[in-house]
Amino acid sequence: MRQPGTKTIAVNRKARHDYFVEETYEAGIELFGTEVKSLRLGQVNLKDSWCDIQNGELFIKQMHISPYEKGNIFNKDPIRPRKLLMHKKEILKLYGTLKQEGLTLVPLSLYFKNSRVKVELGLCKGKKLYDKRNDMAKRDARRTIDRAMKERIR
Repeated sequence: MRQPGTKTIAVNRKARHDYFVEETYEAGIELFGTEVKSLRLGQVNLKDSWCDIQNGELFIKQMHISPYEKGNIFNKDPIRPRKLLMHKKEILKLYGTLKQEGLTLVPLSLYFKNSRVKVELGLCKGKKLYDKRNDMAKRDARRTIDRAMKERIR
């Protein structure tokens, strides 16, 4: 659970389904005013987004922030690449691990932390089909056990 003063905007559930999350990182994000207003309304989609490192800078790509309704000429392209803000040492460390181990950097969630927008990034390894099936079977077994325990208590 996050600290007090944080409000979740969006969660990328597909990322946890498709990847094993090895480590998580927190990064700031460079946005324009109308984009922040759209985020306050919850108009964002993280499903197909991913992160890339170019020239020592970290970018999030394919994150869709819907144009703000009253933003007129100030609205930006909804799926433009957005710069993520992290310390240079952290970015270089991530770059090394991404290149060596063949991992992927995926945004897991987007949230407000004391009026600033933050992104939770996951250093992820892809799941195979049998891994996904295994996780689904475990989740179903857990649900049936919980249902049985709930009825037993009554």
